[in-house]
Amino acid sequence: SNLIHRDYASVMRDITQPSFAINPDYLVSIFLLDDGRVITGSARSVDGEMHIYDSNGETTIVDPQSVERVQASHKSIMPEDLLEEFSAEEIRDLLTYLLTPGPSMPLEEIGVVRPAPRTLADVQGILEGAPPPPATWRPLRVVLVAGPKDHGVGEHDYPAWLEAWSELLSIAENVEVVSAMEWPDDSEFERADVMVFYQRGQWTPQRAQQIDPFLKRGGGLAYIHWAVDGQQDAPGFAERIGLAWGAGSRFRHGPLTVDFDSTMSHPIARGFRVMKLVDESYWNLTGQLQEKDMLGTGIEDDRPQPLFWALEHEPGRVFVSIPGHYSWTFDDPLYRVLLLRGIAWAAREPVDRFNRLVLPGAHVSQ
Repeated sequence: SNLIHRDYASVMRDITQPSFAINPDYLVSIFLLDDGRVITGSARSVDGEMHIYDSNGETTIVDPQSVERVQASHKSIMPEDLLEEFSAEEIRDLLTYLLTPGPSMPLEEIGVVRPAPRTLADVQGILEGAPPPPATWRPLRVVLVAGPKDHGVGEHDYPAWLEAWSELLSIAENVEVVSAMEWPDDSEFERADVMVFYQRGQWTPQRAQQIDPFLKRGGGLAYIHWAVDGQQDAPGFAERIGLAWGAGSRFRHGPLTVDFDSTMSHPIARGFRVMKLVDESYWNLTGQLQEKDMLGTGIEDDRPQPLFWALEHEPGRVFVSIPGHYSWTFDDPLYRVLLLRGIAWAAREPVDRFNRLVLPGAHVSQ
């Protein structure tokens, strides 16, 4: 957990020469027992018993009264040959992984309690059912579009998202990530496979002249949170993305329970039934969304309101996530699954293409 604060040389030394400097928490002793046994290991007291952990990973439980003598050992319990079967490239990969913090959003005190981390078992359960990846993925060009921050600390941090997710998506194989502020370069509407917008949205005739041909050539679009704001032309925006923030729209910050239709077979929602978030919901949005396009809903005003949806403009595709208000949501591995699947689906790729990106830097516990 603290290796990101260490340097390569000292960590490499600790692995290859574990007895050079032994952590006080793992000092090794030689225990001579009254029955003649001699056990070497690191000891802990557990409920009045002595648990001795040896270099084979085994634990011996003894009565403290049976220990006749304890001798200090100058040898670490850690084996010295852990890297012998690794190539030089594999060792570099391992140390890079250990020493590099994963891409994540800045954590700031915002007066709202951050949700507890997901467990690794929860994440693995959702990822189950993914087919084996192909030998190689086709080249993919992803454009991430952000804007200036427009809310308080830990909210609507579009620039931080642009930095973190540019790094995250760059981990993926055969993916070229392009970043943009406010609006992509004109050339990207000819080159990009999928564009992801996290900013305050707006819709204009000029933007329609670029988005419509992009969808017609099979381009994919993903919109996160306030990127659905239509400003002066919410109806026109809603024609493209299903629903847009407009006159009469409402919002609420706090706990959200996202329900996924148990009968739905959409690949983005595979494995999901109920997901709890602490974020912001929108409802009374402008436009109409067909039931077949809804992925996840939350109750507001005593009715299910769309929170995630995916629709097709043959041959183009659009994915929308209303959650995305707080920075911590982007480090929630289950939210990442949905967003990464939505981006892949919009690009007409298998939804599991970005599974490797779910955990690096995510808020997860064992």
